[in-house]
Amino acid sequence: MDYSGFLDSLEKELIKCVILYDNHRAVGFLVYTTAISEAIELNIVHCIKDDDYLTHARELLKKFIDLTADLRKKKVVCYPMLGEQKSLIGVIVRLGFKFIGIEVLRYQIDNRTSNDLFSRARVVEIPQGYEVVKWSSIYFEDAVKVIQESFSDSADALFDPRFKSMSGCRDIITKVVKDVYAKFLPEATSVLLYQGRPVGFSFMNMTGSIVNIPLVGIKQEHQGKGLATIMLKHSMDEIFKSDNIKISEINTTTETNNLQALRLYKNLGFLEDYNYPQAYMPISE
Repeated sequence: MDYSGFLDSLEKELIKCVILYDNHRAVGFLVYTTAISEAIELNIVHCIKDDDYLTHARELLKKFIDLTADLRKKKVVCYPMLGEQKSLIGVIVRLGFKFIGIEVLRYQIDNRTSNDLFSRARVVEIPQGYEVVKWSSIYFEDAVKVIQESFSDSADALFDPRFKSMSGCRDIITKVVKDVYAKFLPEATSVLLYQGRPVGFSFMNMTGSIVNIPLVGIKQEHQGKGLATIMLKHSMDEIFKSDNIKISEINTTTETNNLQALRLYKNLGFLEDYNYPQAYMPISE
């Protein structure tokens, strides 16, 4: 977001900004929003780098906690601690935040290692009764059920409680397919069918030249058969062969301790890029 976009979002109250002054001099600011999801999303805490850096950050966060006291009785606070935000871990842990490690993986189109791994990917033959097809809106409600089942007890639900309910998952998938988060790619979004009924989904969307995998889920009774690999490879094949999708990379995120997901992505040529702490504050009692 550029400066004009920032001001426009403030005017429309899509984001809120807290500014810290020291002797009439602005020394830091904090930005958060409640407009995107059911969580209070803390986006950034930025302060002038000096001897009082951590003190200023602490004051901004304490003010944020005070301002959101009523909201936090109903909403989780989530805070992706990217880049310099990591330096505030010691501050926010004392304020009641908890953490989940998030790993970012990338498949770079011009990376020989990624291409070699993808060409040699271990993919089982699709079992009898299963079929992979492209996304259609007729599968929307089935996708809501599968994603809710797949994510309701996951770490994602700790900082995005929408995953815990059908209505919340319906909101997430609506935003995915309606281009709210990024441009939806229906032609590269795969649906796994078993005896003609949807049991798995691999969603794809795109920002600029970067494709992202926002959601992958399979019903529990169909897991452990290598079907996620088949489904995801189908999505990637559709991207690679398309004349309408020009990309530089495909990326995704997963928990740092989700070994099954990490193996899935690495098998298809994704390489670990970096990780960061996803902080969250549970609903206050």
